[in-house]
Amino acid sequence: MSRDFSFSLQAVDTHSRARAGTFKTAHAEIPTPIFMPVGTQATVKSLSPAELQECSCSIILANTYHLHLRPGDELLRAAGGLHAFENWSGAILTDSGGFQVFSLRDISKISDEGVWFQSYIDGSRHFFSPESVIRIQHNLGADIIMMFDECPPAEATKAHLTAAVNRTISWARRCLKTHAATPCHHGYPQALFGIVQGSTCRELRSICARELVAMDLPGYAIGGLAVGEKIADLYETAAFTCTLLPHNKPRYLMGVGMPHDILESIDRGVDMFDCVLPTRNGRNGSAYTWSGKVNIRNAAHTTDFDTPLEPGCACYACQHFSRAYLRHLYMAGELLAIRLLTLHNIYFYMDLVQQARKHILAGNFRAWKTEAVQNMMLREH
Repeated sequence: MSRDFSFSLQAVDTHSRARAGTFKTAHAEIPTPIFMPVGTQATVKSLSPAELQECSCSIILANTYHLHLRPGDELLRAAGGLHAFENWSGAILTDSGGFQVFSLRDISKISDEGVWFQSYIDGSRHFFSPESVIRIQHNLGADIIMMFDECPPAEATKAHLTAAVNRTISWARRCLKTHAATPCHHGYPQALFGIVQGSTCRELRSICARELVAMDLPGYAIGGLAVGEKIADLYETAAFTCTLLPHNKPRYLMGVGMPHDILESIDRGVDMFDCVLPTRNGRNGSAYTWSGKVNIRNAAHTTDFDTPLEPGCACYACQHFSRAYLRHLYMAGELLAIRLLTLHNIYFYMDLVQQARKHILAGNFRAWKTEAVQNMMLREH
């Protein structure tokens, strides 16, 4: 196991800002661009660690807010951290819990000190501050940990956005101080990433990025997007924010996960992604393919005994089962349907970023991306 972390760039596409790099952590060398499956409760829903490895996953995400509430971060520290608890040998990123706290505004109260909120499990009251969030993430032991930030809604006023950016910067300083003073409980360093807020306002994004970049952090996230803004604004803001961030540090666009949005964001200079879509939509009967999304509930698949979800796909679901069988499982409420659709979706997402990386290294990413996006935007079938 490595004892440090670093980021190196192997290539930048000649016709776009797409980058291919490697982020070295204690548990894995992560090839970028990368997609991180979401394992909110210390598990990627319905899949085992072995199945994730078969999909070439090098890093997964876990949720600070949920794991603090259940089973508790002190218990996870006693278990040896998340890696030991869930028997995952790859890298892990934990978010700060800020998005969950602020999405529950009706049962939370924010101040400059932090946020009081009610547990969605039993109604008990809890307090998150920059200091406590860092201590919780040290207990969890993830390779990459996130600063506590304020994520305002898309419809927030300029005054609200300005206050959120100022608070995010202030909290970042407190996070960094606490991180430096808190021992690494599990024997390896943790990379602390900052989160650039500011919605679609260039002025606020610039202010936030300038202050965070001055802290010389191992990596930077672009937060506050995919919260209701227009897709053109998301692309433009992500592209602009990337120009504000160091060339030699990874860039993480939080919560963006439609396949075509990932490719368009890679084109604009983003390295890392996470989203619940491949697992959530798998549970809802949808599968992502290179020719658009497949709705396995469609009656047209009832007697399709010969076609897999995606011809030529090497995942277990496509290699062994027809669309007719998968539809039968799903309509019958069988758990295997959810597992197989989720497995395929994670495989597809990992293939998506692997193919992007291959074409960046080959120098033809932009042309390949344009054709791939056109194919994936075909109607659901």
